[in-house]
Amino acid sequence: MSLASPTSLAAIPSPSNAVWQLGPFPIRAYALCILAGIAVACWVTERRLRQRGAAPGAVLDIAVWAVPAGIIGARIYHVITSPAPYFGTGGDWFKIFLIYEGGLGIWGAVAGGAVGAWIGARQLGMPLTVVADALAPGLPLAQAIGRLGNWFNNELYGGRTDLPWGLEIHRMEGGQAARGEAGQPILEEGLYHPTFAYELLWNVGVAAMVYFLDRKLRLGRGRAFALYVMGYTAGRFWIEMMRTDDANTILGVRINVWTAALVFLGALIYFLRVRGSREYLIPAGLPTVATAPSATSDVSQVDLSAKGATTEPARPEGYRVVDEEQFAHWRRTGEAPPDAGSQPDPGRSDDEATTAPRPSAERPEGAAGGLAESAGEGGGSAGGRADDAHAASASGTPAEGTAAESATERDS
Repeated sequence: MSLASPTSLAAIPSPSNAVWQLGPFPIRAYALCILAGIAVACWVTERRLRQRGAAPGAVLDIAVWAVPAGIIGARIYHVITSPAPYFGTGGDWFKIFLIYEGGLGIWGAVAGGAVGAWIGARQLGMPLTVVADALAPGLPLAQAIGRLGNWFNNELYGGRTDLPWGLEIHRMEGGQAARGEAGQPILEEGLYHPTFAYELLWNVGVAAMVYFLDRKLRLGRGRAFALYVMGYTAGRFWIEMMRTDDANTILGVRINVWTAALVFLGALIYFLRVRGSREYLIPAGLPTVATAPSATSDVSQVDLSAKGATTEPARPEGYRVVDEEQFAHWRRTGEAPPDAGSQPDPGRSDDEATTAPRPSAERPEGAAGGLAESAGEGGGSAGGRADDAHAASASGTPAEGTAAESATERDS
């Protein structure tokens, strides 16, 4: 290591401070980056869900389950795969709860978040695959933002390099750079591969790939999410092998390298075996007291003379899953398609084809589903409050024909 010296123009500097004190409360850059990533993922997912017919705010109902479950899952994976600091010689098991010190595994985050999202989606009457596909471009963006926290923490870097983008690394103590006798921050000797930055850029590329391929191929049944998983794990495989931080190994190879390879294969198999076009949502269980929404106006057609009429958007009891053509027809006319129960889709289970609204506690995972890519595209409804819930949330011109969302996709 060496004392900080004039920074080379061909090096990337690292922050010497990762924690700020706000009175007695520490504000950690790592936590701020994670929260910012979650906010971006929720925003993207909300836009995509609403374009497919979900009511405004559906993503928040899902996030209250998915985010805590994802954090718990991420921590569990880290502790299981790196148990020494907690249960090894000199370890402290209580540090398991000190998440702000770092140590969150993306594999556990996705697994735990999926469980939480399933619970939230089930309560709303949406299939998990619909939520996953809506999340697919937003999740890698969240991961990219989260990697900035590693930059502040001066962690997750690779081996020595003399490349122009070599990274300076401080020796950190308690969220601050250790300092020499002259008060200068102490730097590790040489420059290092910024593997956190490689992953950040890769994740942004994965988000773009998923967005444009999903837009072109109109993926459904969880295939957009599988595409994200394949893209992310392909990058994580080679980036993980560049890292030099301590990690447990199997046959001399880091555990996360094995995990990336296995998860990639699983996602590839799913993507190739599962077939299905993009799914859309229409509300179930709302009263029918209004005319259909106009194809050229987003003004609600609520019958204000009806008893109990209100301008407040009503949340549907559940959703029905329809295809793109049915969704476009429903938005233009307010006429719901025939009961899917009388025309079963051989590619979906009975639970996924359910159309009748049920109490949230009894609603199956696949009660309905859809994706959303543009804010305010909630769709219209044939019934008073149903129309209010969706027409009032519309922010773009309704599309016509079978391309129900083409106009809004160009703006998203």
